[in-house]
Amino acid sequence: AAGGIATPADAALMMQLGVDGIFVGSGIFKSGDPAKRADAIVKAVTHYNNPEMLAEISRNLGEAMVGINISSLPEEEKLAGRGW
Repeated sequence: AAGGIATPADAALMMQLGVDGIFVGSGIFKSGDPAKRADAIVKAVTHYNNPEMLAEISRNLGEAMVGINISSLPEEEKLAGRGW
């Protein structure tokens, strides 16, 4: 699985769905504590069928990747002008 994996829950869900590997993109580096989040994702892949462990792994990770507020982007940075 690749793309959009940014939390331990994302990784655990992909494993439960039967993927054979998880690719974590650059999004985690935009989180509050990238090293801690990366470690938690690795642990979630290992313990994906253990809800108690997943809950513990997911505690106190800090803020996840911050999204982009489309209304604050200058017109020249928008890829499309419709719908906004």
